[in-house]
Amino acid sequence: MSAAPPRSPGASGAARGDTLHAGAWWLWALGLAAAASRTTNPLLLGLLVATAGYVVAVRRTDAPWARSYLVFLKLGLFVVAVRVLFAILLGSPIPGSQTLFTLPEVPLPEWARGVRVGGRVTAEGIVFACYDGCKLAALLACVGAANSLASPARLLKSLPGALYEVGVAVVVATTFAPNLVADVQRLRAARRLRGRPDRGLRALSGIGVPVLEGALERSVALAASMDARGYGRTARVPAPVRHATTALSLGGLLGVCAGSYALLSAQGTALALPLLLAGLGAALGGLRLGGRRSVRSRYRPDRWGPRAWLVSGCGAVVAPLVLLCTPEAALHPSVVPLVAPSLPLTTALVVLLALLPAFLTSAPPRGPDASSPPPTDEQPAFRPHHLRPSHTTAPQHFNRSAPLRFHPSSLSEDVQ
Repeated sequence: MSAAPPRSPGASGAARGDTLHAGAWWLWALGLAAAASRTTNPLLLGLLVATAGYVVAVRRTDAPWARSYLVFLKLGLFVVAVRVLFAILLGSPIPGSQTLFTLPEVPLPEWARGVRVGGRVTAEGIVFACYDGCKLAALLACVGAANSLASPARLLKSLPGALYEVGVAVVVATTFAPNLVADVQRLRAARRLRGRPDRGLRALSGIGVPVLEGALERSVALAASMDARGYGRTARVPAPVRHATTALSLGGLLGVCAGSYALLSAQGTALALPLLLAGLGAALGGLRLGGRRSVRSRYRPDRWGPRAWLVSGCGAVVAPLVLLCTPEAALHPSVVPLVAPSLPLTTALVVLLALLPAFLTSAPPRGPDASSPPPTDEQPAFRPHHLRPSHTTAPQHFNRSAPLRFHPSSLSEDVQ
């Protein structure tokens, strides 16, 4: 049997170079979410969701956290249904003249004036509730796209040292939904194999209890792993450096808040941009000094390359271009009177810019172990020498009384 071919020294580096930075996917998704938050047009919101869904379909991996986009879509549909149900039962602030049906109204005491249960249900109120629910559903879809495309562990590895502890808490919180989805899918598949129902109320108790048990076991294992790796331990930093870090961080945050408020207000716009830039500079200086307290090291950090700039830029330009190219009547269709929503061609072309990451990035590896192909004759699997099949024509008899001997030389041959 021939020896395994040596792995190229640059193979791992090339694989890392083909991997896009996790922060780029989050910036791209946040750009789509910013555009969705500025409109109630269902056509525009549907185009944003479809764009995010296409990129997720062609660029997500087979990891468990990459299967959460469909769950976020179902959660968005549930939000729309709940919003419409509340509008039917509790009424809508939008006055309407086209009555669909009338529910029995429950009389309420005097102190509950302004709140009603039941009564007249109008078409304008239902349409307004649908528009509002669609906006929330689109925001959830954008967050789900970021969860499906960006690896939480790689995103944590890219954070500055000063934000590492906070980043761990955020990553643990954001990975709760993908891990929950993976557990539910695994338990449903196990119940189907055993001939038991995996849908409906009968399957809820059989799936819910193991999911909660798995979440508790995962939490205990995570706590033990964090303690064993020294989570929370910091290096000794002189007192003046700590005080300077605190002053720069707080001052920078105050400057960013004041500059952002001045930009949005009608007064104080002359000082808004300098104040915002000064706040950002102070905050970055505080993060740089705060990173000295972190004693951890980074192994093979992800690089922010040209493709990361292109992907994040494709999402960042969508929101401002949509606001510039779309008239107000198309951003917020009228419900009193009812008007059919329209989508300008220029706005649609601007949103389609967010599809470029599907063509600018490389396809991710597929399969359970795509990074290491299965062994072949040219690349044998690792097996001890005494367990390999014999290549002689005559059969060999195994002597049970003879001791098994393992030679280190065979291990070195297999490793090579």
